[in-house]
Amino acid sequence: MNDELDFLALVRHETAVTALVAGQFLFQKGDAANAMYVVKSGELQIGDGNVIYETVRAGGIVGEMALVDALPRSASVKAISPCEVVAIDQRRFLFMIQQTPFFAIRVMRVLAQRLRAMNERLTQL
Repeated sequence: MNDELDFLALVRHETAVTALVAGQFLFQKGDAANAMYVVKSGELQIGDGNVIYETVRAGGIVGEMALVDALPRSASVKAISPCEVVAIDQRRFLFMIQQTPFFAIRVMRVLAQRLRAMNERLTQL
């Protein structure tokens, strides 16, 4: 993972974690969204049905899109190994964007990277 897209430092000392076992969904496509998540440990897959879009490891984020556009989840996220994630709710997200502009740039870079990857997939069809 590109160091500038590593969000682990934000949650290194967090004790309020959500633990997932392999195969457990963090959220599913269509669910209402109230948080994004920083992966503290383990691996998660972002996908829709049998299509896997990305595997996210410690330091990565998932669910950020729903905090930006306030729409239901556009994909499902499932643990593929035991995981710990830290929730960043809307209030904390807005505070972090306001107080730490570089955080906002990093989130936008993740969104851009995922959009470019999806565009690449579509051109290969």
